[in-house]
Amino acid sequence: MKGLGHLRAHRVEFNILCTVNAANQAHGRRVYQFFRDELGATWIQFIPIVERATTETLDIANRGWSADPRGKRLLYTQTGTLVTNRSVGARQYGQFLIDVFEEWVRRDVGKVYVQLFDVTLEAAFGRYKLCIHAPTCGYGPALEYNGDLYACDHFVEPRFRLGNIHETHLLEMVASTAQRKFGDDKRDTLTRQCRQCEVRALCNGGCPKDRFVLSRDGEPGHNYLCEGLYAFFSHTRPAMAQMARLYAQGKAPMEVMASVRADDAKRGPYAPCPCGSGRKFRFCHGAARVPPGTMLTKTSTITSAAPTMHSVDRNQS
Repeated sequence: MKGLGHLRAHRVEFNILCTVNAANQAHGRRVYQFFRDELGATWIQFIPIVERATTETLDIANRGWSADPRGKRLLYTQTGTLVTNRSVGARQYGQFLIDVFEEWVRRDVGKVYVQLFDVTLEAAFGRYKLCIHAPTCGYGPALEYNGDLYACDHFVEPRFRLGNIHETHLLEMVASTAQRKFGDDKRDTLTRQCRQCEVRALCNGGCPKDRFVLSRDGEPGHNYLCEGLYAFFSHTRPAMAQMARLYAQGKAPMEVMASVRADDAKRGPYAPCPCGSGRKFRFCHGAARVPPGTMLTKTSTITSAAPTMHSVDRNQS
């Protein structure tokens, strides 16, 4: 918090990267309000924590990937169909995002920029700037300190090593057949459930690192977060479509807030909140403000906004 104080004192714009995990998954709106109201954040990213494990590694994974907290940890690889107890639940991730969206769409469109909301709106125009929900990926390789280049920062493990810049030119590795296949596999290995999904154009199967569960048809390679992603994209689609129409007409997408407020005025205070929480509207997103409480900040990383670079522990990403 002292570091943030220095940034704000010198008028340095900052971006908050917040992990969504088992500890905060039920508090989307409160987390968002803390960032907005107490930290003055206007640029926010939410990243789901999904730590894969096998039956053999689950116990040690839950202990932080090491039997000794100060000892050497196991090399994390994208293997296994189980998740650690720190991981966000699929349904809970979707509800977290919806909880944030319902607060944002009423008060903050055009004032606070949430990465996933921005790229979802962009997808309405067939543009994809975030690899996670683009049809293909592979344009974000990871370069290690020793010159090794890997297909992606989520796949820094031997089978995804492209080579070393001391031996092979960087452009040659980035344009290699192996890297092109890695990127195209995001599209070419979708399960049938994904291919037939009505929100595929927005989701595109999510990140390949999270594709380790069975689909409804029993097909392997389905996204662990599917339930939550489907809920989020389905829930926000009407408002996103309205913002896209406004933009196409040369109007500001923030005008959607007036429409949302008009709908709220017709809604009784004791009607169910549209966020799907099960609470009454008056006591949920219909409340004027939830008094900001003391939130844990250890799950969040504050970084300079432009350009945005993050150093992420691979066991936590």
